[in-house]
Amino acid sequence: VADAIRYFSGVQIKDYGGIGGLKTINVRSMGTQHVGVFYDGIQLGNAQNGQIDLGKYSLENMESVTLYNGQKGTAVQSAKDYASASAVYLRSRTPVFQGGRRTNFKATLAGGSFGTVNPSVLWEQRLGERVSNSFNAEYLYTTGRYKFSYRKKDGYDTTAVRQNGDVRALRIEEGLHGRIPDGSWKMKLYFYDSERGYPGAFVREEPGKFRHEDRQWDTDFFAQGSLYKEWGDWHLNASFKYAYDYLHYLSDPRLDVSTMYVDNHYRQQEAYASLAQEYKINGWWDVDLAADYQFNTLDADLVNFVYPSRHTVLTALSTSLRWEKLKLQGSVLHTFVADRAREAGAAAESRHHWTPTAVLQLIPFRDKNFTIRAFYKRIFRMPTLNDLYYTFIGNKYLKPEFTTQYDVGATWEKSWTKGFLRNIDCTFDAYYNEVENKIIAMPASNQFQWTMVNLGLVQIRGIDAAAGTQLALGPVSANVRITYTFQKAQDFTDPSSPWYGGQISSTPSASGAPTLGIDWKGWHLNYSFIYTGERYEAVANIPENHAQPWYTSDLSLSRAFALGAHQLKGTLEVNNIFNQQYEVVQCYPMPGTNFRLILSWIL
Repeated sequence: VADAIRYFSGVQIKDYGGIGGLKTINVRSMGTQHVGVFYDGIQLGNAQNGQIDLGKYSLENMESVTLYNGQKGTAVQSAKDYASASAVYLRSRTPVFQGGRRTNFKATLAGGSFGTVNPSVLWEQRLGERVSNSFNAEYLYTTGRYKFSYRKKDGYDTTAVRQNGDVRALRIEEGLHGRIPDGSWKMKLYFYDSERGYPGAFVREEPGKFRHEDRQWDTDFFAQGSLYKEWGDWHLNASFKYAYDYLHYLSDPRLDVSTMYVDNHYRQQEAYASLAQEYKINGWWDVDLAADYQFNTLDADLVNFVYPSRHTVLTALSTSLRWEKLKLQGSVLHTFVADRAREAGAAAESRHHWTPTAVLQLIPFRDKNFTIRAFYKRIFRMPTLNDLYYTFIGNKYLKPEFTTQYDVGATWEKSWTKGFLRNIDCTFDAYYNEVENKIIAMPASNQFQWTMVNLGLVQIRGIDAAAGTQLALGPVSANVRITYTFQKAQDFTDPSSPWYGGQISSTPSASGAPTLGIDWKGWHLNYSFIYTGERYEAVANIPENHAQPWYTSDLSLSRAFALGAHQLKGTLEVNNIFNQQYEVVQCYPMPGTNFRLILSWIL
């Protein structure tokens, strides 16, 4: 999923070094915790640190990946849909049976560089006229060992091998899909189990000294379901979820002299329920009301841990008005958060806030291909349980982070049924974002004991642009697309600081991604280029923290072959064709040229 999302405008994917590294998403520089990630309409949660690792979710069973800035404009959505500054929606496949078929089956085997082996199976079965089943399982193993080049401090260019990057991961998903009169329902079970090494940062001054033998074990499970039903002008959507996440982290100084001994176990539980309803007053006006409740607990075998739990209640009231050339949407969200702890007085105080959103869409001319859009949104993020309660680091007096977003943009699209040029679409957005009370870590009595404080004020000004076209010439068709982002994300925390107004860390001023796809007589060729401009790896915008731009080129070729009533599809991928040596995060080198071969048998 992380590989797909990086082609959207305004997105930064932080990749901490190769296949086994953490992969998180940041949209328009507001921070990972301000991006909601929804799977089949229900948000993925992590009350412990607020980060969703996109590496745990595969495209193998995915129907679509969609990014919304502001919020999604569809009706009958949960209150959580209104509660994030930006949102990524992952939608798994809904079984479709053609020609009277009752079974769809696909077995895939992928393998490639770094000892990677990645088999998967997808089985879809019709259980009746209105019910179908979907089962998907995937296994991944890789050594994670790859060569990379670097320049030693005051030295020469040399080559090293990335160590401790092995991954063993198993993902299993089971889904039931059903139709009822004027409605539908679905249920999903998700299981993920992995063991991995964390390769850690590579220190150029003393290569080979730090072995980074840290290990992590994850076991994640969730069960969720939803029901959608219409009764005339009244529509209802109900959903629920239970999730259990287990994490074991081991860091042993006997294996790695750079670390302290850590052998911690964390257990998170989440219970969630939502009820959303819409009433259509007439053909151009409707009103929506949604209420969500969520309960989280966190257990950890840490010294002096307070064992926190959190109750969250969200209520959203929205209305939409639609005319031929104008659409308006307004909403107000109330969020109430109450924490509890085993020890009296250890929990943070309860918080509640009202946050509004306004969205406009206008077709100004007779030609309906051109649309102007704008939105304003204010939202707040409660500090994570780690921010508030982590031993020696947490601060229960932290204030919530607030984000304010302003966006004005336009879209234009034109299609033709004949000729070489078949379609053109363009989008453009200018935006201003502000993050108040930004939570940052500050050193306390020593370098091990840090504390979380509210110091930050970040202002982000940016432009997102994208353009695409479809071309046809005889048996050849082509799709060309390019995305571009320019951002000025400045830190205005401390006016007395010499770095006041500097670009925030790890945020490039410019980035872009051109892609090209060509189809010819069943052959599919795809080329993509990703560019990330210069940036700074710390708040001090000085030459020592300057990071050079990086770019990669990826190429894939695929073809499907008929085998009687079955189909065999082969894909060859060559990633980082020109062996670019680069780092998404400083001191976490990424792989050079690597290959992957994918064979799929489709029944």
